[in-house]
Amino acid sequence: MDDLIEKLVGLLNEYKLYVDVNLIFDSTEDFLYRQKGQLKLDNTVIEEFLPILVRKCIVKEFGKCDVDVGSQTATFSSAYFESSLSYPAIGGGLRIKTKDQDFSMSRKLYLKSSYTSTFEETKTSTVTTHLGYVMAELKTNLDKTMYQEASATAHDIKLAVTGAKYYLLCDFLDMTPISTTTTDIDEILIVRKAKRISSNIRKEFSTYAGWQKNREWYVNYLTTHPYSANVLKRFIDHIFSQMKNEDLIEESVLDVGYF
Repeated sequence: MDDLIEKLVGLLNEYKLYVDVNLIFDSTEDFLYRQKGQLKLDNTVIEEFLPILVRKCIVKEFGKCDVDVGSQTATFSSAYFESSLSYPAIGGGLRIKTKDQDFSMSRKLYLKSSYTSTFEETKTSTVTTHLGYVMAELKTNLDKTMYQEASATAHDIKLAVTGAKYYLLCDFLDMTPISTTTTDIDEILIVRKAKRISSNIRKEFSTYAGWQKNREWYVNYLTTHPYSANVLKRFIDHIFSQMKNEDLIEESVLDVGYF
C-alpha cells in the first residue's frame, strides 16, 4: 500500500509543479496568477486526485469499492416537509437539502414517504440522495475564518448522519494551530507540511516582472514542500478504520478491559 501511495503522490507532485510554475507562474498575464484562487486552479488538481487515490487504495486493500467516492457530490444535509393540515401534499411534501462536498464517500439512498401504508404510486413521494459517511473539505491556505466555517459544516454533517467523519485538508497553514477537540472536525491534515508564504514575500509577486525575479525562490519553496505521502497515507488509514466492520466479542473485550 505504501508503494502505491508514494507512486501516486509522486505523480501528483510532478503534475502540480507543472501547473503551479509552467502554467500559472510563468504566464505573461498578470490575471492568471492573481485570480488563480477565484478560478480554483489551486484546488482543482487535488480535488480530482483524492478520489482516484482513495478508490485505488480501497480496491487494493479490500478487492472492491462498493461506495461512491468522488468530489462535488451532493450529499444529504437535512430533510423537511412542505405541508400543512390544509395542504397535506403528496407524501407530506418530503424535501431534501444537500451540500456539495470537496471529497466524499457516500452511498445512494432512496426514500419514500406516503400517507398510505401501501405506498400507492400516485400518493407517494420518492426522493434519491447520497448519505455521506466520510467527507473532507480541501483548502489551499487554511486561515481562521475557513476553520470556523469548517467547524460549522462539520457540526451540520454530524447532525444529519451521526456516524459521519469530517476532515479538513489544506496545502498550507495560514493561522495559528487550534485544537479541534471542541469542534466536530475529526482531524486537520496539512498535506504539504508548510506555512503559507508570508505577506511581505507575496507582495513581490504582484506583477509578472516581480514573480519572474523571484522564480528560483518560489520553485525551491514548492519543491521543498511537496505533497506528503505520509500525511495522505494517514488520511487513507482513517478511511480504512471506518470500513472495517469488526464484531465485538465479549471474551476479547473482557480480556483487554475496554471497547
